[in-house]
Amino acid sequence: MPRVRFYTEAFVREIRSRPPLSLHLSRLEARLGEATLEKLRDRLNYYCQIESPFRLPMEAKRIDEIEWSKSPSYYFLDFMEYARFFPNDSRFDYLFKDVMHVPDHPTIVKSRPIGDNVNSVLFKLNKLRHFHFVKDRKRFREKNERLIWRGAAKQEHRKAFLEKFHGKSRRIDVAHYGREKSKNPEWQGTYTSIAEQLKFSFILSIEGRDVATNTKWVMSSNSLLMMTKPKYETWFMEGRLVAGKHYVQLADDYSDLEEKMDHFLAHPGEAEEIIEGAHCYVSQFLQRDSEDWLSLKVLEKYLSLTISSDA
Repeated sequence: MPRVRFYTEAFVREIRSRPPLSLHLSRLEARLGEATLEKLRDRLNYYCQIESPFRLPMEAKRIDEIEWSKSPSYYFLDFMEYARFFPNDSRFDYLFKDVMHVPDHPTIVKSRPIGDNVNSVLFKLNKLRHFHFVKDRKRFREKNERLIWRGAAKQEHRKAFLEKFHGKSRRIDVAHYGREKSKNPEWQGTYTSIAEQLKFSFILSIEGRDVATNTKWVMSSNSLLMMTKPKYETWFMEGRLVAGKHYVQLADDYSDLEEKMDHFLAHPGEAEEIIEGAHCYVSQFLQRDSEDWLSLKVLEKYLSLTISSDA
């Protein structure tokens, strides 16, 4: 979605009248049906794993105290798209940024470490950047039998990867590309559009500060996603991805990268099974009614368990 459209739709939402929360939810539930709702309740309890009442900290803000000017706009607008259905005096604690730690108390976050993370309540934030999917018309067997990766090599693990693979094989096209030029000019690459990357049989995903942005669109493509076991997750539930079913898992040091490429080029049927599994996984995020219901229910569950700091 282009940025202009994103901001336009956000503005229209703000001036449009909205039905009461209970009525809006009942309409969504009538369209979704009980079988779908049962699956969505499982996702709801995955995103918000709190089961006991908790006391809000003093810094928790009322909805009408959350300021656009003091928040990253994408995060603010994504949150307010659903928070606007709740009373203005409803209070939330939130972190509008990349989050790599587990907060001390239940907090609305975009990302969290995979594992013991009850206090990290996942919400669909910064979705313009993270929730982008593609329509890929080229089959796996028709693609260039090489691997590609483009990204900002700021973190040490990304630098270590480029040190090991940049320019070492004609089969592996990996380079730094970002707002800032690399301090290793030999790693610098040119901009490569998603359309161009889709010509490759294999696309690598490497986590950055938290998750890798490209994981989602690669899984909607007909290229084979290759990555190490993820350490962080977002609304996409990266913690539920299964190696060999949704992606090809690589060793943490990428020592088996070319071996895995060789295997799936020799067994394209196996690659296509994983790609189909990835498509099935992605499909659960493509239904607008489901995403709306879940977003509202995550906030509703959070509020239902909160105890005001001044109570």
